[in-house]
Amino acid sequence: PLIHQLIDDLLRRGMPVVYDATNLEEHHREYLYNIARHRGARLILVQVEAPAETVRQRLQRRAAGGVTGEADWQVYQRMKQSLQPVRRSYLVVDTSRDIVPVIDKIVREANRR
Repeated sequence: PLIHQLIDDLLRRGMPVVYDATNLEEHHREYLYNIARHRGARLILVQVEAPAETVRQRLQRRAAGGVTGEADWQVYQRMKQSLQPVRRSYLVVDTSRDIVPVIDKIVREANRR
């Protein structure tokens, strides 16, 4: 995909990259692992999650507020079923809690040389 080409090009130029995407299946994440390895880039994986009830409430509020999009409760449930475990070390951000400590950890890791 074009996004992988862009990530590879930016890393080749020495630019840091933050890629925010829903990568539910490990074979999709493998592309990113390979790009990072090839470019000698540090890869920091972050899994963003929240309890299902919190997600449901957020999606209901979004719909009630007139925000439309592809994501709704049924889409969430389908996507959750296809989530494969991450086979590498990763950080977890639970958005139902205070995210500042984990964000601080991510920033520290990103700034580590």
